[in-house]
Amino acid sequence: MKEYKFYGWKTADCKPADSAFAKIENPRHLYDILSEIWCAKTCAPRMRENWTRENQTLGQCSITAFLAQDIFGGKVYGILREGGNYHCYNVVPLPDGGECVFDLTSEQFGDEKLCYESNPEQSREVHWQKEEKRQRYEYLKAEVVKGLLSGM
Repeated sequence: MKEYKFYGWKTADCKPADSAFAKIENPRHLYDILSEIWCAKTCAPRMRENWTRENQTLGQCSITAFLAQDIFGGKVYGILREGGNYHCYNVVPLPDGGECVFDLTSEQFGDEKLCYESNPEQSREVHWQKEEKRQRYEYLKAEVVKGLLSGM
């Protein structure tokens, strides 16, 4: 099995809840697809000057987490960061009653350990108050759909 670096990768085995994304096997597969799409254009504007291919998950958290929610269902939660922003991740309920917790963009923090417990749920309505964020999300989603249609 390929080794990933994002939080929860070893147990990220939930399946798509939306049949439109049935070709996506699990969050690891989504990560592989997004690795071909994430770019400075999808990075949060305040972080763009620091975005690099080597740190491709920088500034991608909320748009990625809400896209993963579209695909796998579940909820998006946020870890409060210095400066008042939230770092978003996903929690998807499993048929056996457990949960699949994963953070496709955790690599941007390097070796820093984040706490994935007791964090507040995040809403699109709050995040989409920034029009540029909604636009980045729509671009990312459209690129994933285009990639699936082309056999990515």
